[in-house]
Amino acid sequence: MRSIAVFSLFLLFSLSIFGQPATTPRPPEPPKDDAPIVTKKSVTVGGNTLSYTTTTGFMPLKNATSGEVEARIFYMAYTLDNPPKNRPLMFSFNGGPGSASVWLHLGALGPRRAKMKDDGMFPQPPFEMEDNAHTWLQQTDLVFIDPVGTGYSRAAKPELASKYFGVNGDVESVGEFIRLYLGRNERWLSPLFLVGESYGTTRAAGLSNWLFDRGIALNGICLVSTVLNFQSIRFAENNDMPLVMIFPSYTATAWYHKRLPAQHQSKSITQVTEESRRWAANVYMPAMLRMEQLSEKERNDLAATYSAYSGLPTDFVIRNNFRVDLGEFQKELLRSERRSVGRLDSRFKGIDRDAAGNGPDSDPSMNAIRPPYTAVFNAYVRGELGYKSDVEYYILGGGITSPWNWNVSNGYADTSMTLKDAMAKNPYMKVWLSQGYYDMATPFFAAEYTVSAMNLDPTLRRNVSITYYEGGHMMYIDVREHKKLYEDAARFIASSLSR
Repeated sequence: MRSIAVFSLFLLFSLSIFGQPATTPRPPEPPKDDAPIVTKKSVTVGGNTLSYTTTTGFMPLKNATSGEVEARIFYMAYTLDNPPKNRPLMFSFNGGPGSASVWLHLGALGPRRAKMKDDGMFPQPPFEMEDNAHTWLQQTDLVFIDPVGTGYSRAAKPELASKYFGVNGDVESVGEFIRLYLGRNERWLSPLFLVGESYGTTRAAGLSNWLFDRGIALNGICLVSTVLNFQSIRFAENNDMPLVMIFPSYTATAWYHKRLPAQHQSKSITQVTEESRRWAANVYMPAMLRMEQLSEKERNDLAATYSAYSGLPTDFVIRNNFRVDLGEFQKELLRSERRSVGRLDSRFKGIDRDAAGNGPDSDPSMNAIRPPYTAVFNAYVRGELGYKSDVEYYILGGGITSPWNWNVSNGYADTSMTLKDAMAKNPYMKVWLSQGYYDMATPFFAAEYTVSAMNLDPTLRRNVSITYYEGGHMMYIDVREHKKLYEDAARFIASSLSR
């Protein structure tokens, strides 16, 4: 089986940032510790006007011994004016590692939103913003955090940067930001939530226990497009698990593009993916354990069913020895149309240089979102929020200037057990996973497996819920799924606060 070339294929967005030093390293341009910029705004949603304060600035992280500033974390906070008693507070971040918080900020949660086509497809430039009719500010105050190496956040000196570029260093720095924010803003007694996307879910799980051990207990964690155990998504030699975990996502993608045979195409997305899950777990996985011992009939039957649930030609499946990795699937499914399918959102079609080859030239779903979000954020932060800087805002990649430290010697990064520990210590903490059927970066079946493998006590397992969306990694770029995500989030927050 052809392996995916770089580990970051399994992370939030970039195929180039993981483990890759910048080609021409540049010294960071640390900002000044000026007072934050505060603006007053309002937005009308559901017939109600929300008046709020936006605070845009930096939080310095200091060496505990010397008091020297070692990094500065950029953040944007939205707090409701004249809030009700016990107003919740939610900290938000994206993933990568190497991604700024802009995607959740201007896609789902914040009071302003990047305008895409209704189905989330690429809009014609120039790009626009719009009020977010489904902002989570209706339920909770929001703080968007750009970890060191993302957005405007920088280490104070180049030699200090690697301290933050790793699973543990990242959790510790973001956790310290949260501790400082609670103190400086007198929010220690607020109900507290985290929301992370993709690698941000890895971070959130790690933070849950780190924060608890420092006296900060969470009411709830929202995991958007979840990856906690990287063995479940990393395509590598002698690791068959991702091949099984992604298979129901292959089914969903083929169903969307109408590539399944009639008996499966006529079913709903819920029905066909449930059947695919059962086949993957009960037939495909056991067959992988004894592939060399299968008879010719067994192999042919296995290939026929694989083809029926994936939309791939039977001979292609057999030639790949039933091990079709993500890049191969993206290229093969629509090869006859001379198109490839997206990774973050497999509804998207890409136009490659040619119809040959084993993988797509790029991810068409990433191509559709990066320019609009980049342009809109830069206009928003400088114009409406009044923060003006010539320093580059690292929206995705560019700021991670040394290899990411996964803190594993011979295995895969995994924060699921850390989350389990936090849930055992804080039995009131709720956890909600939101998964897109067409997300092939963090497949929904892999998230389900991870929760199951945590082997939670039944009294804790009932605190975990999973919701599914007919969208991709960023299900909220589709207006219908965006509304559903908001409604589900509102219910989750309310349930996490109920006594």
